Amino acid sequence: MARRLDVTGADGVRLAAWDYTTLTGEDDTGRAGGVGGAGGTGGAHAVGDVRAAGDPKAAARSVPRPPGPRTASAPTPQTPAQVPAPAPTPGVLLLHGLMGHAAHWAPAARRLTGGHRVVALDQRGHGHSQKPPAGPFTREAYVADAAAAVEQLGLGPVTLVGHSMGALTAWQLAAERPDLVRALVICDMRASALGAASQRAWQDWFRDWPAPFPSLDAVRRWFGEEDPWVERPNPARAAFFAEVMAEHPDGWRPVFDPAQMLTSRETWVHDAHWESLAQVRCPTLVVRGLDGELGRAEAQEMVRVLPHGAYAEIPDAGHLLHYEHPEAWSEAVEPFLNGVLTP
Repeated sequence: MARRLDVTGADGVRLAAWDYTTLTGEDDTGRAGGVGGAGGTGGAHAVGDVRAAGDPKAAARSVPRPPGPRTASAPTPQTPAQVPAPAPTPGVLLLHGLMGHAAHWAPAARRLTGGHRVVALDQRGHGHSQKPPAGPFTREAYVADAAAAVEQLGLGPVTLVGHSMGALTAWQLAAERPDLVRALVICDMRASALGAASQRAWQDWFRDWPAPFPSLDAVRRWFGEEDPWVERPNPARAAFFAEVMAEHPDGWRPVFDPAQMLTSRETWVHDAHWESLAQVRCPTLVVRGLDGELGRAEAQEMVRVLPHGAYAEIPDAGHLLHYEHPEAWSEAVEPFLNGVLTP
């Protein structure tokens, strides 16, 4: 069961993080709770049924469960000299992409081997984290939120694993706060600017959504088959979007605000990020899917620009490489993680 942890981000924005540490090596029920609400304040607590990610109604019914009772017999006290100091657990922070949420990491997170503390963050405007109407949804805000998660959860020096927008956040944090970051994994994110035409295409795409959707099956059909952006049936894409929908009186709508998503992506539409990439000093793995959005030539140039860069490629994978092919993703990433996390 993923454990919810509350974080206060930049400007006091409430963020929800999910500790997957106890789920590594378990079966594929390790998704964080459903999406939709803003993160609360207070200490960490367990969320009811972590399998409710694809069912916002079920997630809404789940309630925090208090910790179990302590056993009657306490262990025999020991003097400090008899108790060895525990070795610090290497922290891994997972950052999802635009329109995603922390639970999209569940299939991949559960395959990470033991010895790591694995936490996924719902970034502002996404999942259970707060969605402030006035923002900001700037690069600076996203990076400050990630830094706050690392510091408040005691994860540093952390290994950052980011997908798409989350990868950009990760490498910008690594460039700005090298004291917080041990290593970095970049999953299918370009360093070059996409151009204004890309933003206009996204505006048109959001406008064409037949929302509200009458059912989750309609959500899956649209994003998996009927969306003009889909070249061939894509069940993983269908499932990805079904997980970020919530039911309203008039039907199913995304838990995020499309206008906020457009604002969030403006900085990589109009700006290139090669300079910040070159400032990353920690070991970095660039991972791409063969059919993803990051081309091989650009990925290899990113590796060249990075002072300590490495490259991995996942055949048959598209943009949602860690979600669609979690086993292949783990095989590509695990040797790197073990190398940087092993003392």
